[in-house]
Amino acid sequence: MIRTIAVVDQKVIINPPLERLVELQADWVWVDFDSPSEKETSLLRTFFHFHPLAVEDCINSLQRPKVEFYEDHLFYVVHALHEQTLEATEVDIFTATNMVVTFHKTEVPEIDFVWSYMKGLNTVPRELGRNELIHKLIDKLVDMYFPIMHQLDERVISIESNEDDEAPKLINQIFDIRGDLLSLRKTVVPMRELLYRMLESKRVGLDAEERSYFHDIYDHLLRLTDMMTSAREMTSDIRDNYISLNSYRMNNIMKTLTVITTIFMPLTFIAGVYGMNFVNMPELQTENGYFYVVGVMVLLGVIMSLWFKKKGWFEQD
Repeated sequence: MIRTIAVVDQKVIINPPLERLVELQADWVWVDFDSPSEKETSLLRTFFHFHPLAVEDCINSLQRPKVEFYEDHLFYVVHALHEQTLEATEVDIFTATNMVVTFHKTEVPEIDFVWSYMKGLNTVPRELGRNELIHKLIDKLVDMYFPIMHQLDERVISIESNEDDEAPKLINQIFDIRGDLLSLRKTVVPMRELLYRMLESKRVGLDAEERSYFHDIYDHLLRLTDMMTSAREMTSDIRDNYISLNSYRMNNIMKTLTVITTIFMPLTFIAGVYGMNFVNMPELQTENGYFYVVGVMVLLGVIMSLWFKKKGWFEQD
């Protein structure tokens, strides 16, 4: 589906045919390719004459957020994120002198929100031009990153304060969160670099007022980066604490087993000696030999236990 908005003398015209865009002599137009067919996609080449490499990036698989400069137009790649799955959706933006063209293979709610906003305007403010529209599109996309980040923060905090779930279950949740943070980082960091290039490049054509608005988006992305770094550090601390606690428990278990094994070593030796089947062994014919040997074994076990206790081997660190 292709939908269009034309601004003529500050008035909004909804869905004028593409063929009439030149006749309208509009201040600027916005053409949105929403889940376009193959035939509609071909208009990027045949009608708008955008650079073949930029059109190829639109058609191919997910591209990294970026900005590319061509002779008579600019090409932006930005990402929308699904709040639940964290899957990235590519949104391509072409900008020319008085035109903005957006292209996305699936429905993007943020684009629909800005579209509805534009449709609701009877008169477009003079300050709302091509760059301001791009600002609204990117700003809305970035705003939707924050609920995702806040959800991840809440998951980290819930794990940190959770004392009921078993440790293996918690460590699996930590690795899930770290995977989600990595997915979010793959979008946020390139978007931050994109905004930096837009602010630093003269070819984008931002005036002082427009730069302040785009700089606000850049600040939001910096804040998101700090939040991601903080969340990753928290998950690393929780993971390291789990590993340390697990090692501590394992050491205590090994110490207990070592004490038990050490006590039973001489007892096993004595039992082994008197368990041999030689005929002429001393003490085998002693009337109370069994009770003597058992008594020695019990006494030896008690003495060793008391000695280990004095050494502090039974104490849990």
